[in-house]
Amino acid sequence: MKLPRRHVLCLAGSALAGLAAPRIAWSQSYPARPVRLIVPFSAGGPTDVFARLVAQKLSDTFGKQVYVENISGASGNIGIGRAVKAPADGHTMLLVPTNYVVNPALFANIPYDAVKDFDPISLAVTSPMIISVHPSVPARTIAELIALIKANPSRYSYASGGTGSPGHLVGEQFRLQLGLDLVHVPFQSAGLAVGSAIGGHTPIVIVSPAPTVPQVQDGKLRALAVTRKVRSQALPSVPTMAESGYPDIEGENWFGFIVPAGTPQEIATLLHREIVKIVALPEVTERLAVLGFESVASTPEEFAAQIKRELPKWEKVVREANIKAQ
Repeated sequence: MKLPRRHVLCLAGSALAGLAAPRIAWSQSYPARPVRLIVPFSAGGPTDVFARLVAQKLSDTFGKQVYVENISGASGNIGIGRAVKAPADGHTMLLVPTNYVVNPALFANIPYDAVKDFDPISLAVTSPMIISVHPSVPARTIAELIALIKANPSRYSYASGGTGSPGHLVGEQFRLQLGLDLVHVPFQSAGLAVGSAIGGHTPIVIVSPAPTVPQVQDGKLRALAVTRKVRSQALPSVPTMAESGYPDIEGENWFGFIVPAGTPQEIATLLHREIVKIVALPEVTERLAVLGFESVASTPEEFAAQIKRELPKWEKVVREANIKAQ
């Protein structure tokens, strides 16, 4: 039997309403249960401290627990791989550092596609690398350091917080672009790298502000440059590499929030709005400063663009420097 057109339209409208209603109710009741925030590193580090700060604030806002789950191993690959398998319903988030865009070049096999498997929420905070030297090094600018290294082949080395760390990548970028005979000495943490430089064992160190700033203020290290476009709030008198005449040498550590691809847009928008609010709070920015971070709170689109931009950038450095995962 052929139904009148108005009956067909009515039935179609009812069917669409039936499909839409659960989604609207779902988004309005989010979160329906505790939200897991995966940190792909061990507890106690700066990534973990920042994650717990945000998780507590989100718990207060949502009225549901947002808890941190530390899943460490393989430079973050294990935790990221676990997040890939999570339902795209907003009840699993992931806090990723710069490793997220470096690992695809560093490892032969990784459990995720950095562009396709996740939807960016926000690049939340950044931390520049600081190029510093032991006071005995007779260089007070980056240009003087470069001249010194070139005049003394095989004599100078630099310390970083580990193979594939932001400091290592920036150091290799520095070495490759300027054709320097410079040896990399990796340590298990940025703190150990700084300790080696203070002791004069590695005359140059490239790490984040947190372990560097106190030593610079005490005169145990001399900071020569910041490896990003703007100066560090922690060391405002130290010029950037661009100001020093080397704009293409740039890199920093960052932390951003992502969710499994396909997470409902209204939930992603809600998460972005709340995270942006949190990282702008005075008590949060003060805590971040102690950790050596500065608030960014980018849009999802800006974060997505940065991910796509940095993947080939660091792939080139890893390939040309022949960096191997350890």
